[in-house]
Amino acid sequence: MPLDTPFAPLVARILAEATVIDDRIVKIDHFLNHRIDPHLMGAMGAELARRIAPFQPDLLLTAEASGIAPALAVALQSGLPLVYAKKYAPNVEPPEFSRLVPSPTKGGTTRLVIAQRYLPAGARVAMIDDFLANGRTALALAEIVAEAQADLVVAGFLVEKCFQGGRHSLSERNIPVTTLAQIERLEAGRVVMREAE
Repeated sequence: MPLDTPFAPLVARILAEATVIDDRIVKIDHFLNHRIDPHLMGAMGAELARRIAPFQPDLLLTAEASGIAPALAVALQSGLPLVYAKKYAPNVEPPEFSRLVPSPTKGGTTRLVIAQRYLPAGARVAMIDDFLANGRTALALAEIVAEAQADLVVAGFLVEKCFQGGRHSLSERNIPVTTLAQIERLEAGRVVMREAE
């Protein structure tokens, strides 16, 4: 199965329930990342776990906060440990890896931090997150993995906003990407999904 085969339950929920704002923002936080539908999240976790398994990761990595739910769902299905990059807090045990990430929705920047002991050199890492949009968070995590001398073997996302081009920064690094739902564009107040290839 191709890595971007649409996951029908998620696609159906997006098409039926998404709110589109100014043909720029798609809001599905009422079931995905603010209020979470546990049955759907569990099913998505199982599907992503199945898709990343051929890459033989031994560690999952995500970013606080909205990436934690999907990454935990994948961890429960795969039996792999999960590390998440904290938004900067002074209680992260040094030494640490960190990156500044611009926030497209809130403005400003966020510092993501991981204690070095939790991201060992040589680890085979699968990145998991809720959205792939402009790719800034994904790129920051990829840079942290490289700095740790670990190997980012695959990146998995629930939803990709194709029109924002975030996949490009991962493709340039030869990182395979899998997504469960691909939004081609937002048009006239509605979501247009990418057709299965």
